[in-house]
Amino acid sequence: MHNNNTLNLILKGAGLVSGGLLCAPAQADFIKDSKADLELKNYYFNRDYREDAGQSKREEWAQGFILNLKSGFTEGTVGLGIDVVGMLGLKLDSSPDRSGSGLLSRDNDATPGKPSYAKRAHDEYSKYGVTGKVRFAKSELRSGYLLPDLPTLQPNTSRLFPQTFRGTQVTSTDIAGLALIGGQIDQTRQRESTDYEDMALTSQNGAYKSTGKSDRFRFAGGDYKLTPGMTLSYHFAQLEDIYQQHFVGVKNSFALGGGTLKTDIRYFDADKSGAGLAGKVDNRALSTRAMFSYKGHSFGGGYQEQYGETPFTYVDGTNTYLFSEYQLSNFSQTNERVWHARYDFDFAALGMPGLTFSTRWAKGDQAEVKGFAGEGREWERDIDLGYVFQSGALKGVSLRWRNGLSKANYFRDMNENRVIVGYTVALW
Repeated sequence: MHNNNTLNLILKGAGLVSGGLLCAPAQADFIKDSKADLELKNYYFNRDYREDAGQSKREEWAQGFILNLKSGFTEGTVGLGIDVVGMLGLKLDSSPDRSGSGLLSRDNDATPGKPSYAKRAHDEYSKYGVTGKVRFAKSELRSGYLLPDLPTLQPNTSRLFPQTFRGTQVTSTDIAGLALIGGQIDQTRQRESTDYEDMALTSQNGAYKSTGKSDRFRFAGGDYKLTPGMTLSYHFAQLEDIYQQHFVGVKNSFALGGGTLKTDIRYFDADKSGAGLAGKVDNRALSTRAMFSYKGHSFGGGYQEQYGETPFTYVDGTNTYLFSEYQLSNFSQTNERVWHARYDFDFAALGMPGLTFSTRWAKGDQAEVKGFAGEGREWERDIDLGYVFQSGALKGVSLRWRNGLSKANYFRDMNENRVIVGYTVALW
């Protein structure tokens, strides 16, 4: 399961590309435009479950290293390039009773004599990814390791390493004001895993069958800038034989009273695809937000509601593209309605650049939850405080504290703290 040769493989791959893969005249832009950096992330995670039986808390501490190598493109009408990434995670503190934070890979089976959740975390784990890329005019094809950013597919990036995918995608901005994207993904690799696997639909408390798997996630869509402040979006995705989903979005931004008002409306429509291996899918979701920014302050909120006979649909392990995607919950059960609010402040407005503060609050009710009798209700409050050193020996070092408090009548109350120290070294 471990791969101790990650960095060697990366260096060998880079050597092949810069050496034998390309002829000498074509190397100029390929090498001159290349970039490399090493990201260091020290991550402490503590989730305290406040009630009922089972695991009382998840608490782990880990150190991560991410090496990114990005080439430029070869000269000519069609440019070729390659990107390589390597990841190494080290355990600093963990125990079987406290594992499962998502920071570290761990054994498949529980420690003998311990409950099913008590699995020992590995001392280290590593993984790598290689992406081939082709550029023509303002279009680019990428194949291999992917980290897509789609309304219909949001990788989970909230731990030491991101959830990643393997497949092919094409993007194009050849038409002024229009950004197009399409492709197919075959496998996913979860954030703390070293293995690729087929994709499934998030079970949503058993509303969907987690045994339904697919190795074909197809997507296509576009974003059109109708005016300098307004963008219209449409995206389609299909997890073959499981579900398909349409997305329509409208973003608008305009000056108001010395500040800026931004509105965002997101609408999803999902149903079963093909054999329907995960069971019935009948969901529509409306998620809205309005935010006003003025002199470092940003405040606003919105309303969200699920419609249909089943919960919101999204690939297992990913995040939703809902405004209720919070630290501990995403408020997406069948027929759930949500009110949410947010406040952000950038202390640069007070002469303290690098210091930021954010808090969010959401309340959901009228949820229909499989296996729970009655109306499902929940609320959550999140706090995020961050600072990036602007000068001195620690310049560029980032510090972040995140706290989430969640209470509900259909799952256990939780209080979670995350402390993250980051730094990125530019190698060239």
